[in-house]
Amino acid sequence: MNYTRKHCPAHEDQRGPAIRGPGGRSSLIACPAQDPASGPRRPGKAVPGALTFPRTPAHNHTSSRRHSGPGGSEPAVPSAGHRRPDQQAAGPPPRAGRKKPLLSCHHIDPVFLVLKTSHQAWCNSGHFFFFQEICATPRLFADNPQEGQVKQGLLGDCWFLCACAALQKSQHLRDQVFPPGQPSWLERTYRGSFTCRVWQFGHWVEVTIDDRLPCLAGRLCFSRCQREDVFWLPLLEKVYAKVHGSYEHLWAGQVADALVDLTGGLAERWNLKDLARTSGHQDRPVATECRTCRQLLGLKDRCLLSCSVLSPRTGSGALGSFHAFIVSDLRELRGRAGQSILLLRIQNPWGRRCWQGPWREGGEGWSQVDAADRSELLSQLQEGEFWVEEEEFLREFDEVTIGYPVTEAGHLQSLYSGKALCHTQALPGAWVKGQSAGGCRNNSGFPSNPKFWLRVSEPSEVYVALLQRRGADGVARVRAPVGGPTSFPGKDYQAVGLHVWKVEKRRVSLPRALSAPPVAGTVCHAYDREVHLRCELAPGYYLAVPSTFLKDVPGRFLLRVFSSGRVSLSGPGGFRRVYVLTPVMGPGGVPAASCACLSRQCHQAGGPEPLGSRNFASYPTNPCFPLSVPEGTGPRCVRITLRQHCQDSKCHPIGFHVFQVPADGGGLGAPSLLLQEPLLSCVPHCYTQEVSRLCHLSAGTYRIVPSTYLPDTEGAFTVTVETRIDRRSIHSQEMLGQLLQEASFMAVMKKT
Repeated sequence: MNYTRKHCPAHEDQRGPAIRGPGGRSSLIACPAQDPASGPRRPGKAVPGALTFPRTPAHNHTSSRRHSGPGGSEPAVPSAGHRRPDQQAAGPPPRAGRKKPLLSCHHIDPVFLVLKTSHQAWCNSGHFFFFQEICATPRLFADNPQEGQVKQGLLGDCWFLCACAALQKSQHLRDQVFPPGQPSWLERTYRGSFTCRVWQFGHWVEVTIDDRLPCLAGRLCFSRCQREDVFWLPLLEKVYAKVHGSYEHLWAGQVADALVDLTGGLAERWNLKDLARTSGHQDRPVATECRTCRQLLGLKDRCLLSCSVLSPRTGSGALGSFHAFIVSDLRELRGRAGQSILLLRIQNPWGRRCWQGPWREGGEGWSQVDAADRSELLSQLQEGEFWVEEEEFLREFDEVTIGYPVTEAGHLQSLYSGKALCHTQALPGAWVKGQSAGGCRNNSGFPSNPKFWLRVSEPSEVYVALLQRRGADGVARVRAPVGGPTSFPGKDYQAVGLHVWKVEKRRVSLPRALSAPPVAGTVCHAYDREVHLRCELAPGYYLAVPSTFLKDVPGRFLLRVFSSGRVSLSGPGGFRRVYVLTPVMGPGGVPAASCACLSRQCHQAGGPEPLGSRNFASYPTNPCFPLSVPEGTGPRCVRITLRQHCQDSKCHPIGFHVFQVPADGGGLGAPSLLLQEPLLSCVPHCYTQEVSRLCHLSAGTYRIVPSTYLPDTEGAFTVTVETRIDRRSIHSQEMLGQLLQEASFMAVMKKT
């Protein structure tokens, strides 16, 4: 867990960076490892029958504070091991009466290999068991949601487990993460593998694992459900560990980050205490927080609510430190004296009740309410749950994380208005050192940052989110797991911010526009994976500028827009729509058509992200540009051109493919789509500045994917799409009136 470091924006950050946390230091902190049966242990003391992990030194990080719970010492947790079917397991034998599967017919994941760490010996010892070795009658999901409640094991990933609880609130999300129709272990076609989807940098990535799970003494040692014959949670935990490279890399993180990865939406963090105040009073005024808690009351049934303790009050350590919890319910009661009482039901992923406040079972707080209310609320408590009153909640907890609700149609809902955000746009971008990494508004180079045009067609509630990338996306991590503790998620994040300006037209004086106050912006630059802002925008053009706090800091990002009304987003340099009036000669030498040109400039950075041609597994990480062909009289003649900006002697081999998106979407995300056969291709890759392809495209939606032949190649390029726009013939006459009519018609052409 790290403390959050934030930088204030221009005109507000003249004092330099503001750092939150004791002494302004960022460090990874963990609590004592907890035995599932006996509760937390003291650091350095082993529990009989349990595996004692060696202590790993803490690492300094520069990312957001992260919840690890249950740790105080930082255990080195094993990565997922790989055992051949003919290799004998050296761990505890399966319990009596359990049927051991035929290993020869089971899928063994060849990708999720053991990292070269001190834990390799533990992994190779065979502590990974198949489902049937753990349980005779395994189930994926439970009919009763309470049986599927999350419980934490030896791994400090409470942040991820709290986010997993969101799947129990939405059947749509569950089906999105666990694709239905997969064979289960009761079917003859089952071969010991499961496929899940995880959202990674704009795409849903399919991840397949085998059904071996880490165990100690024949029981699951990491996450598990309330009923140990329900396996959706440990399976999803293994999928997420594979995405990040190992179980070890799930130690400490942010609930908000995991929520985004499991929903593809947004998450928001509300501070319950103002850590920046210098008055010595750590608590905000109660009236201010009462409003926040009342808002939570209206959100409880629509979205996942989580709360966290960063550092417990003096003398109150029952909740641990840097630990995340689930807010499973909120109830507003009328007390015996007529007062309003707001109670929150908190679920501890440890699976034990750790709170001894006045609203515990038998506590004095229950004397304030009727016996019927007391009996009803206490009967709802499950293992690991307890009730707290609003004042206790504000005093003992530091932060609330809220996942935006997702409708059954797959649209986000606003936390504030309840409107469905049906219109979404997303474009990747990059800060390139010396070119487009201008830093914050305090730097003179700020105007060189990437700029995005946002056109709002109707009054809308708009959310603009900036998601930064750690270097390799989920696909790359699956193919090449990161190695070493220095690769913990969040370590490499930069302090980022986002500002939006209202402009009168597309062609605008940039210095003048950026010198005006923005209509919306992040409060400060934050070392978070994603920052976002909410605004009510009138129709018109807007300019969005993402930035890092420091100048010349390279990085990649994804800019996302969610809106209740129609919006369009143009990328860096713009999706520059230029209607070229150079005539194309028709019969008799009369201009018969105009050429419409749609160009997109982009910078394809190299470094740790492998791209390359379709020969490489990392091909889906290439830039992907959408193209829509409207309905017409027939197929449209289109010329697609890819041009790289470099000297002839430094050209890379380039080419592109065009994929057709099914009319109904086909349930395919971009990575899945790019694994299909392309509709047309411009290959083989050529060492030239420009390649092009003339084709006929029917009405529909397409994806253009440019690429170099080899991975790890950096370069700037432009994709241009040209097509003919039919219009009536124009005969120029030397009469002022007709000349004006012709000019007017050409102006109309520009706007279409």
